[in-house]
Amino acid sequence: MKEIVLDTETTGISVKEGHRIVEIGCIELDNLIPTKNTFHCYLNPERKVSDKALQVHGYTDEFLSDKKKFSEVANDFFAFIENKRLIIHNAEFDLAHLNNELILNGLNKIENEVVDTLILARNKFPGSSISLDALCKRFRIDNSKRVKHTALVDCDLLAKVYINLIDQKEPSLDFKDLDVEINQQEIKKKDYFKKIVLIKKEELQKHKEYLKNNLKKNYFN
Repeated sequence: MKEIVLDTETTGISVKEGHRIVEIGCIELDNLIPTKNTFHCYLNPERKVSDKALQVHGYTDEFLSDKKKFSEVANDFFAFIENKRLIIHNAEFDLAHLNNELILNGLNKIENEVVDTLILARNKFPGSSISLDALCKRFRIDNSKRVKHTALVDCDLLAKVYINLIDQKEPSLDFKDLDVEINQQEIKKKDYFKKIVLIKKEELQKHKEYLKNNLKKNYFN
């Protein structure tokens, strides 16, 4: 099954306050294994980035000023996620912003099946911290590259968290060296034993005479 791990960065929290998307990142999974297919873009939000959002992702108004608008990437984005399950951490937030962009451009809302890893984590670890950083720490996932919240880095981390949340081991390739594969039928069975040496009659007689003449009597007899 193909799934899309998705993350966005925005100018602020609330759509109602007019905040817009500044970055979209997507990583494709095929049976939980990341493929080389990704979707990534920075967007001109046509408004200023809030101070709090700037502290989170670090994208300045100047940096975003020459980037494409959502309307210019909408078709490519839709094509990338078409008929695929979406894996999102705090899906309510990302979907609200994505659907807002779609509505502003006269397009239909996202109707894909969605798995919210925030809900998965809340059910699995009730009462515990379930932020992406906290889950990385719990599952011993290296998040040292996450200096700022950036979409593709977060997607990469979320993919690993998702696999752990659904109790699956991280997929790995099964390498087999056929040249050194052992054919059990060709293994020869070896028995190890000491060689038995038979004593000649003459040697046995000499041994008895030696014992009779030289060995002291047992004091307990």
